[in-house]
Amino acid sequence: MKEINICPVIMAGGSGTRLWPLSRGNYPKQFLSLGGQSETMLQKTILRLEGLNHMPPMLICNEEHRFIVAEQIRQIGEKHGGIFLEPIGKNTAPAIALAAFKAIENNQDPLLLVLAADHVIEDVDAFHQAVSNAEEHAKSDKLVTFGIVASSPETGYGYIQKGPMQGSGYQVKEFVEKPDERTAQQYIDSGDYYWNSGMFLFKASRYLEELKTHRPDIYEACQKAIEVQNVDMDFIRIDREAFTDCPDESIDYAVMEHTKEAIVIPMDAKWSDVGGFEALWQVQEKDSNGNALSGDVMVLDTNESLILSENKLVATIGVSNLVVIATKDAVLVADKAKAQQVKSIVSQLKSQQRKEVKYHREVYRPWGKYDSIDTGERFQVKRITVKPGAKLSVQMHHHRAEHWIVVSGTAKVTIDNTEQYLTENESVYIPITAVHALENPGKVDLELIEVQSGSYLEEDDIVRFEDRYGRS
Repeated sequence: MKEINICPVIMAGGSGTRLWPLSRGNYPKQFLSLGGQSETMLQKTILRLEGLNHMPPMLICNEEHRFIVAEQIRQIGEKHGGIFLEPIGKNTAPAIALAAFKAIENNQDPLLLVLAADHVIEDVDAFHQAVSNAEEHAKSDKLVTFGIVASSPETGYGYIQKGPMQGSGYQVKEFVEKPDERTAQQYIDSGDYYWNSGMFLFKASRYLEELKTHRPDIYEACQKAIEVQNVDMDFIRIDREAFTDCPDESIDYAVMEHTKEAIVIPMDAKWSDVGGFEALWQVQEKDSNGNALSGDVMVLDTNESLILSENKLVATIGVSNLVVIATKDAVLVADKAKAQQVKSIVSQLKSQQRKEVKYHREVYRPWGKYDSIDTGERFQVKRITVKPGAKLSVQMHHHRAEHWIVVSGTAKVTIDNTEQYLTENESVYIPITAVHALENPGKVDLELIEVQSGSYLEEDDIVRFEDRYGRS
């Protein structure tokens, strides 16, 4: 019998709108370092696997986030087993099916450890112990879910009711929806309920068997989608048309609520899904007055508040139970008890087609990043950072000219097939319709100021002729 290894499957496709303006569509919470941490939530998810006997993790994300995922893995020096790109989000049941089909290639059948990229788990040893307890059940063809030992009557989580004990876990009696506060308190008082963590462990083949039994439509759509695999650098693309036809369903609804083989393993590991600012405040270190502070912040007579600043001084006086979030282009001030209503603000931003709902002022690209410093009616100023060895696409613009001024590093600039090198304090002008490219040939970051001028300055005024990152 082959040794069964654990294959982590990390779901990194969420949007995290309840943490706006920190988290946005183009750069959601799983890619953020929250509360002054050095690693992002995705990086911490990968790093906490250290100590488990596991294969390189597979990751699942959408097309738009692919370079962020690859770069964050590279930064921590970890290997991966492939980055699946979902053509369109279809919830967790299809995403896990893709990973399962991939995992059983070459006659393998590992245990899939399904994890979310945006959870906080402070007690890593307890997490490892829960996974170890789950292994015996998963190897015996059970579908294991991890139930968080509930410490309070939370109404934002689904719950799992435990049945008879079975080894180190319990048979699952029932999955229940998010309750009201009274019902949640009854769950806590009974001692028979856990928070539903959304983490799982099972054989890849067993998941597919159960999916085929209970949701053959999802099984068949995913099987068809993965028959076409196009590998592009770190990324695995599947058949878009087949996956688009797949139903949108969670693993709980598709499989776990129907299977007779579900086991719940208790986990008491200081877990949080950081589903809002109240939860973020709870998991942060606090001062003697209960304030969680990050960035350039000064407080006076301030209590029980969450105050985060990215790049400016924020001062508070005589306030309590507030959420204050200051980013480069937006400020949120909210009563901590009502901070979940930020979703309504996000909805309004979407209806007004505001950029702030999707993009931060600082935008990451596979070659580096840019920061939109200032914008006017016919001009835009950006600070551009290009990583060593990276190159922007060969491109042209119909509606704008550009002026580049090098701040530090060395730039290799090509304009209409003419190459030149620029260093600190040197500049170059790129006329409208000139075919041009920018490259960093050095070993340190290239930083430059770009001044755009013209009648239309949006990102879609880019005609790409050549791009090493596969962007159309």
